[in-house]
Amino acid sequence: PPPTINQSCQCRYTDKEEVVLWMNTVGPYHNRQETYKYFSLPFCVGTKKTISHYHETLGEALQGVELEFSGLDIKFKDEVMQTTYCEIELDKAKRDAFVYAIKNHYWYQMYIDDLPIWGIVGEADENGEDHYLWTYKKLEIGFNGNRIVDVNLTSEGKVKLVPNTRIAMSYSVKWKKSDVKFEDRFDKYLDPSFFQHRIHWFSIFNSFMMVIFLVGLVSMILMRTLRKDYARYSKEEEMDDMDRDLGDEYGWKQVHGDVFRPSSHPMIFSSLIGSGCQIFSVSFIVIVVAMVEDLYTERGSMLSTAIFVYAATSPVNGYFGGSLYAKQGGRRWIKQMFIGAFLIPAMVCGTAFFINFIAMYYHASRAIPFGTMVAVCCICLFVILPLNLVGTILGRNLSGQPNFPCRVNAVPRPIPEKKCWKWKCIVCLFCRYFIFTSFWAYKIYYVYGFMMLVLVILCIVTVCVTIVCTYFLLNAEDYRWQWTSFLSAASTAVYVYMYSFYYYFFKTKMYGLFQTSFYFGYMAVFSTSLGIMCGAVGYVGTSAFVRKIYTNVKID
Repeated sequence: PPPTINQSCQCRYTDKEEVVLWMNTVGPYHNRQETYKYFSLPFCVGTKKTISHYHETLGEALQGVELEFSGLDIKFKDEVMQTTYCEIELDKAKRDAFVYAIKNHYWYQMYIDDLPIWGIVGEADENGEDHYLWTYKKLEIGFNGNRIVDVNLTSEGKVKLVPNTRIAMSYSVKWKKSDVKFEDRFDKYLDPSFFQHRIHWFSIFNSFMMVIFLVGLVSMILMRTLRKDYARYSKEEEMDDMDRDLGDEYGWKQVHGDVFRPSSHPMIFSSLIGSGCQIFSVSFIVIVVAMVEDLYTERGSMLSTAIFVYAATSPVNGYFGGSLYAKQGGRRWIKQMFIGAFLIPAMVCGTAFFINFIAMYYHASRAIPFGTMVAVCCICLFVILPLNLVGTILGRNLSGQPNFPCRVNAVPRPIPEKKCWKWKCIVCLFCRYFIFTSFWAYKIYYVYGFMMLVLVILCIVTVCVTIVCTYFLLNAEDYRWQWTSFLSAASTAVYVYMYSFYYYFFKTKMYGLFQTSFYFGYMAVFSTSLGIMCGAVGYVGTSAFVRKIYTNVKID
């Protein structure tokens, strides 16, 4: 019978109990997503009986985790001297495979008690003519009581690759007592030096000061400007009809009969707003969960949590999208519900399935199994869609009735063409500068509280800038502020995607069709999702501002 195996990362071992060394993936160092099964290279397996592994979570399957038993005999607190566990019959084909891996700087990943270990396949000499394989895995495992808290790998035994030879693979295990607590065993994989440099503290302080300055500036300008507007409009109320007709009428009050007119393409617009609100909810909840629970300690836990939270927050999408569509007089609410429910999943799944064909062509471990595809489709059809339907019904019934402070004129007011293009250009340039600076001023590590601050600052800056831009637009007597507020904030996505090109070509050494398609494909998904979220946040904040100013002014 197979030995008793502890597969959980919270195992409590007894002396001489089996400890499993799982071999995960191997791939180019500069292409982190281009990974293959460890034994896709002609490595040999130890003498222990094979233990099958399954994808424990959906996130693990989607991230291409391919754990295979190493076959090495490791027991808790049982030291092993250097021992040969197998031999490789190095023919020409196997040598060529190893040479290719060494030329492309292949590295591999292993797990012991869910602690990751990395190693390099081999190295070449200075001339690049001779290639050498590391054949000796020297494991040093730290334990605290009956738990494993530390694992280190040292690669030794450099052997030149010569065809038609036998290469012996060996390993050794040394156990040492450690003072590291089990809860802190992942700390060494993090980057604690981030907050030890003054430049990072200066960046944080500088970013906060910029946000405070921007919010203060926007508030001061708007308060003083609106106060003057209210005084001018109050003075106009005291004039008789002849004086008012002779006066120079201009400003945002003049479009009060059209400012709450439904936006163009209300079905798409309401679906985007609902999806953006859901993405914001998912981002907020996942960051909070990550702050409470150390999700980075478990394989695929972050992705699994994000998928679960996205499905659970589907009513948010339906509520905001459905209520907005109803307020704008939309009648085809079922079609709007389907568009809102499947807008983001279709974008993500379409990109993933396209990249999946390339991964299958490369025989990479990133190829999504068919069963996982079926599971994702079932989540969309039987979880996301019904919850979105519930949210849509609640939104239409609870807040779907128009309650605008101004009535909408039957005939649309003509828009001055000479002012329209001018203000829209200012809107785009103004929004991109401030929002992008606040977003890219940070370098996110494992500190999820820091990520929460980034999210809050991004939303504050987005709302402030879109409010100012909308005020300029309304003063130009252009009442089409809904799409402008959304697109001006969503234009963040354009900058992020442009920056990804700079990062790819100047900051990395990525190469190949698979890595290129993976990088730019998922960067497009990330940028689009970020743009939709920022657009929704900008619209919600601007909508509150527009409603407030037209509530406080007297309208005939």
